[in-house]
Amino acid sequence: MSPIDSLVDQYLNYLVVEKGLSKKTLESYGSDIATYIDFLGKKGIKDISEADTPTILMHIIALREDGLKARSRARHLVTLRGFYKFLVREKLITTDPTRVIDLPKSGFYLPNVLTQDEVKSLLSVPDVSKPAGLRDSAMIELLYAAGLRVSELVGLKLFDVNMDACFVRVFGKGSKERIVPIGTFAKEKVSEYINTARPLILKNNMSNFLFVGRGGKPLTRQGFWKIIKRYSTLGKITKTITPHSLRHSFATHLLEGGADLRSVQLMLGHVDISTTQIYTHVVRDHLKKIHSKYHPRG
Repeated sequence: MSPIDSLVDQYLNYLVVEKGLSKKTLESYGSDIATYIDFLGKKGIKDISEADTPTILMHIIALREDGLKARSRARHLVTLRGFYKFLVREKLITTDPTRVIDLPKSGFYLPNVLTQDEVKSLLSVPDVSKPAGLRDSAMIELLYAAGLRVSELVGLKLFDVNMDACFVRVFGKGSKERIVPIGTFAKEKVSEYINTARPLILKNNMSNFLFVGRGGKPLTRQGFWKIIKRYSTLGKITKTITPHSLRHSFATHLLEGGADLRSVQLMLGHVDISTTQIYTHVVRDHLKKIHSKYHPRG
């Protein structure tokens, strides 16, 4: 094993042990770093300390020339920043060459964010007189109320929702636990689903999962994605939306309402607040519109 490969192994082990990253996330980090190490090898660089800022810039340019989009290049640079930050902290190198490199423009984007009226339209579509419709309505309401990832939503167990205290316990990426409050609307809808629709869907089957389908099996991510697509069409929402759109809408609407970034970060389960900061440009646009509309010199 080369000295550089040894450093990569140390970093990936750190991500597993200290950060508790999921296998999928770890594979993504490993792939980005492997691409970078391959680039260094082609340049004849065998010691990580020999790679300076211009070297990394050349690598990012090479990625662009290979057709990698700005968002993917930005993610790649974020991975390298984490790697170098680790090396500096462990005193394996003295300086971080990524520190002065800006993310590629348009490196991050948000999927379509629903307006509050569009959320109401989406929630009004399910036929709550039917068990499946009430279940779907409860799922959408909870997804928006708590800003969950779809994998977190379909993975919820019955005991993860505390109706008395109005919160949901979520296990996010890397099995990290967080507690997220839910509002009155979500509480009432989920309670109604548990007490009336869920037993009818289960029939004689048993399940620990909160949201169930035929035979008591938990709904899949793909299954819920189809549910959202169908209701968005029925609700005449022209935007292309996914389950993740409701998570983005949750964060954006909180910030527009005056919530602080740190609180939103905790509710979303972001490890790094810089990830949460991608929502601030949406809020800035919102404030600009408010200023333009209501200020006498707007």
